[in-house]
Order: sequence, then C-alpha cells, then structure tokens
Amino acid sequence: MSEWQEVRLGDVLDKIVGGGTPSKENPSYWDGGDIFWCSVKDMSDDKFRILQTKDTITLDGLNNSSANLIPKGTVITATRMGLGRAFINETDMAINQDLKALIPNSNINNKYLLWTIILYRNYIEMLGNGATVKGIRLETLKNIKINLPPLPAQQKIAKILSNYDDLIENNLKRIKLLEESARLTYEEWFLRFRIDGKKLEIDSDTGLPFGWECKLMKDFGEVVTGKTPSTDNESYYGGDIPFVKTPSMHGNTYTLETADYLTNLGANSQQNKFLSKNSLMVSCIGTAGVYSLVAGNCQTNQQINSIRFYKDEYTFYIYGFAGHLTNVLDAIGSNGATMTNVNKTKFENIKAPMPSIDLLERFHNTFNSNFESILNIMKQNQLLKEARDILLPRLMTGMIDTDDMDIAI
Repeated sequence: MSEWQEVRLGDVLDKIVGGGTPSKENPSYWDGGDIFWCSVKDMSDDKFRILQTKDTITLDGLNNSSANLIPKGTVITATRMGLGRAFINETDMAINQDLKALIPNSNINNKYLLWTIILYRNYIEMLGNGATVKGIRLETLKNIKINLPPLPAQQKIAKILSNYDDLIENNLKRIKLLEESARLTYEEWFLRFRIDGKKLEIDSDTGLPFGWECKLMKDFGEVVTGKTPSTDNESYYGGDIPFVKTPSMHGNTYTLETADYLTNLGANSQQNKFLSKNSLMVSCIGTAGVYSLVAGNCQTNQQINSIRFYKDEYTFYIYGFAGHLTNVLDAIGSNGATMTNVNKTKFENIKAPMPSIDLLERFHNTFNSNFESILNIMKQNQLLKEARDILLPRLMTGMIDTDDMDIAI
C-alpha cells in the first residue's frame, strides 16, 4: 500500500452537478415526456445501476427548470434523503435537486468512485443533518477522506466488485424473463380467455367461460392478517425468522431479506401468524397492492394480509391475480380516508374467478419450475451480495493485495 494515498473526495472530482424539478403545475413539462427523471424513489440501498426511472419529463420541462441531463455512465448519489445511496446511470437521465452527479477527474476510475461512495454510505448517512429530512452539505461530502490507490489497482478493484454486480444483474434479467413468461400466459388464459389460441365460450350471465365460477379470496386459502410482537420485549427480536414489512416486498417475486428478524420466542408468541413457503403476502394498508410470495417460514406485520393456500394449484394463479389488485384494494379500502386500509374481512371477500381445476393444474404444472428457478436464482443473488459486501471493505482498504492478480480490465 506504499503507493496508496489518503485524499479528500473533492480532490478527485472535476465538478458536482445538481438537479431540479420542473413545475408540477405545468402539464407540458411532464405529460408524454421521454426524458428519464431520477429521484430518490428510484434508488435503493442495493441497486447500483439504473436504466430507467418511474417518472419522465419533456424537453420543455428540462429547459425550463434547474434539472440537468446527466450523460450515461455517471456516478449519481443522494445528498438529501437516502443519504449514501449511489448508482451509475445506464442511459442519459435528468436528476432532481436531492441528487448530485459526481464528475471525476483523471485521478480516479469512475467505477472505483462508485464503490468508494458505497463503502462510505453509512458514514455519509451519519454525517447528514436535519430534523425531519437528513441532508449533507456538499462541502462536507467533499471533505470526506478516502483511500486512493494507483489507477491500475483502482481498475482491478472496480472490476472485481463490478463482476459480482454483473452476475447479480444477469440473474435479475433471468428472473424477469421467467416471471414474464408466467404473466403473459396468465393474461392470455385468465383475462383474455384464450387457451392454445382458441377463445373459450363465454356465459353471458356470468361474463366468464362456461364452467368457471366466481369465488372469494377465502375460498382459495386461509387469510392471515399479520401482527407485530411486542417491541418492548427485546428477546422477541434479533433471531433468524424473517419478519416481513411492505418495503421488503417491493419488486420481489419472493421475499428473502427483511429489515427485522424474530427469535423463536417472538414468533412462537403468535404461532397462528406463521406463513409457509408459497403463501402469498399482499400489502393492504398505506401502499396497497404490493405482493410477494413467501420463500420460507416467516411472519408479517399487521399491514399485510396473506393467504395460506388450500391447494398448491391455486398458488401461481392467485399470484397472477394479485398483480391486478391495486385498484380493487384502493376502492374498498378508502372510505373517504387519506390512507387505504383493507382489513381481513374486506380482503377475504374480494371476488376472483375460479377456473376449472384441470386448467389450474395445467397452469401450476407449467410454471411451478419457473418459480422454483426464480427462488433459486434469488438465493444465488443473496450469496453474491454477501460475498461482494465482504470483499468491498477489504479491497478498498488494501487488505487484499490486487497487484499480482491477473484481471482483465
């Protein structure tokens, strides 16, 4: 490490570019826009590349605001809310005022800069201040001291860490393809009523194919509303039983990782709340309609209603049905209130078509292997993340010597 230096983050930056938000009062700045516009809600703690964003703006919106178009391949980090989160944009995109684009000078490799921010994310979050929303001043950010090896070592370190990220990203693409196959078939069979290219004959009285019935969610399985064990009892928490809340479910076919874990004592204090593999969890309070399958033995909090299915054949069919529940949940859970709240009774009485058991068995048998593959790939990604996170501080502090490593860069 004799050639490593300790420098300020600001010493390796050519400039920092901020962003802004076009006026929400002017529809021409937003409607029909094709320019990706990134905010903290597009970021997560474990998402280090972003291809597209939830919101888009128009060229007018870009030109008539302080938003800046950031060229692809730039390190972007949050300086207000979500402190320490960072990613590289894989396409040109505008950013809002809570984000900053870090433009490196010739002394630092761009991807090494990304992994530097990720290494220091907890420290950056700690440096933030603010009563309700934490932010970090640019001068404070620039004064953070970092380890800077020679450029060849930077490139090797960045390559090693990025290789893990590439494997994770490729696995995510595989998961998307597997789920997309099931989704498209679900829509063809159960929404358009076309099986093997042939339209099923519809009963005019029910609006469903002949032989199908209209059932309630409780007919497919036992509905379980989650519950939070007493937080005053420290012996209930810190175990290895996942305790699922809505944020952990977002975008996940299966929920593998959670922020909180229960001990056997905590989980056994409410034994009737256990969920087994392939039960379905659906958020029903606040952000309603987020859904995910159970990967293994777990419990949830009270904002989630779950279904322990009576038959395996119901599992992936109702999982597909859950993808179209958001508007239904919002409608039955509003009651003029500001926050959606769908209780157990309302949830278990949601109506759903019941196809023939033969068709359900066919759908299950066709896609059971898809979902098993998805779960296995997600577990692989979990191991890759753990390995990467172990390597990150060791590589970035020189504990692992890369000089003699033969790494293509």
